[in-house]
Amino acid sequence: MTDAPPSAAPPPAIEAVMREQALAVGYAPASAREGFAALLDLDHQLASILQSTTEPMIGQMRLTWWYEALEKLDHAPAPAHPVLQRLADSVLPGGVRGADLAPMIEGWEALLDDGEALDDERIARHAEARGGVLFASVGRLLGQSGTAPLGEGWAKADLAQHVSDEATRTRIGAAALLDLDAILASKSPKPVRGLSGLAILARESLRHPDRLPGHPMRAARLAWHGLTGR
Repeated sequence: MTDAPPSAAPPPAIEAVMREQALAVGYAPASAREGFAALLDLDHQLASILQSTTEPMIGQMRLTWWYEALEKLDHAPAPAHPVLQRLADSVLPGGVRGADLAPMIEGWEALLDDGEALDDERIARHAEARGGVLFASVGRLLGQSGTAPLGEGWAKADLAQHVSDEATRTRIGAAALLDLDAILASKSPKPVRGLSGLAILARESLRHPDRLPGHPMRAARLAWHGLTGR
């Protein structure tokens, strides 16, 4: 197994997203915030592999490293990588195993450019393995079940923001809006408003594409959801 690639400073656009996510994490119970943030760190780390890799084979090798590294957290000390160490310190004690997180890799593998169209099956696989696993893991830290569908809608909405083909972007965004509108129609329980806040922000990106992360209206919408669950 090769060494993990070094972490690079995120570009300004990613920093704005991370600041918004930090606000959402603040609506989670204090006992789960560190683990919640660590899981988002993992998601950013995996996303950066696809964003920085032009050769699918190299991307596959890097994702395989992470799959193995996550599984090893269950029976070996975390290697000297800040994301893995943070997971070991704040996520595993909450009852989430490294093996529970490893399937997130499959969600990113579904997006590796193999020359085939990004069809509904690949989109669903990405949403389930990335967003579903991520939100279910945070839900376990919160002591809440049933959070995976919210994560799937969130992942689809986020994917729609990063697809260059307009027709595909529109198709994914429309499906994500249907999912998120249905799930967010009910008032979110207070313990999960950090997670549902992420979904609110993702839906805002689809409804108001001119409001980029960091826009004051997005912060106001998140604050309203945090207070009311709506």
